[in-house]
Amino acid sequence: MKKIAVLGITGSIGISTIEVVRKHPNDFKIVLASANSNYSKLFEFATEFNIPELVITNSAFKQKITDIPKGSNLSFGENELQEKIVSIDSDIILNAISGSAGLRSSITAITKGTDLALANKESLIMAGHKIMNMLKDSNSNLIPVDSEHSAILQAIGDSSADEIRSIIITASGGPFRELPLNEFENITLEDTLKHPTWDMGAKITIDSATMMNKGLEVIEAHWLFQKSFKDIKAVIHPQSIVHSFVEFIDGSILAQLSFPTMQIPILYALTHPYHIKSTIPKTNILDLPDLNFAELSIERYPLYEIAINAGIEGGILPTVLNASNEAAIDLFLDKKISFNFINKIVEKQINSFHNFKNPSIEEIIKVNKDVFIQTTKNYKKLI
Repeated sequence: MKKIAVLGITGSIGISTIEVVRKHPNDFKIVLASANSNYSKLFEFATEFNIPELVITNSAFKQKITDIPKGSNLSFGENELQEKIVSIDSDIILNAISGSAGLRSSITAITKGTDLALANKESLIMAGHKIMNMLKDSNSNLIPVDSEHSAILQAIGDSSADEIRSIIITASGGPFRELPLNEFENITLEDTLKHPTWDMGAKITIDSATMMNKGLEVIEAHWLFQKSFKDIKAVIHPQSIVHSFVEFIDGSILAQLSFPTMQIPILYALTHPYHIKSTIPKTNILDLPDLNFAELSIERYPLYEIAINAGIEGGILPTVLNASNEAAIDLFLDKKISFNFINKIVEKQINSFHNFKNPSIEEIIKVNKDVFIQTTKNYKKLI
């Protein structure tokens, strides 16, 4: 039985992981679970799965919670989470923490030498240069959880990077794929949160609507699979059946297909490099809809190109990209800005920032925090 730690267990990836564990009670045991603030859901899972160690990273809840699940130990705060990651006896750590808050946990897991199933793409966006170097001196294996990168990993198999000509990541196009551009100014928050094929948290759903998520995934693929940005691109695929393509130098193309569910890539990340028998509903190819692919329009999705350019420039700019995007999404969720202003805020923040190469982890964390605060405080000047 594999002992797993699930960080961010109450988010969309964490809940999908719970479904995987329910289907495989003899294969996995959750030994550590964390949440930022949703302690009721955390406690519900702790009771169901007898999770011994729990962490709520928002320390403000320390004075509010008195009753905890029987048999569980409860800690509070980000520092406590890092200490638990180090001290817990686990075989793999699944980092499903949303946003930049997940970076420290990724670094802690790799430093410890425990395998890391990574659903927190911001770890590689902001600190890919550091994390890939850390992995060279660690016993930790980094296994991607995103459906796109899981598909790439499976398609590549044992092939070397030299055998790969290009990587093609698919994108649903989000809820506004066919919306006339002159109607973008009327987009509401409620419309944005209605993703056509995936059930995800608010941040990822909005990133899907702007196509920022595909820009981030290209940056992530650059680090994971050591390919140049010119050899990685995204295409529109509304059905979300093909999760990625890998094109080889001999002209052959391999793809991974399944109906949209995060349970399959999560299960593979937890069992990598093996596939195990599962009761996850299978994909019947006779039930597949017609599959369509199209070029991604930069006019419709300007944040995709902004993200790619930040990734190419490297240095601290991917951190500025991440922080300004997170701040803009929070502003949009609070209905302080319209949908069209998300990309404008991110672009202005990147263009106004003086880049520097090879930032340290401390510099990354500081710049990420500073840019987020500055964007949130001065957003009216940026729109």
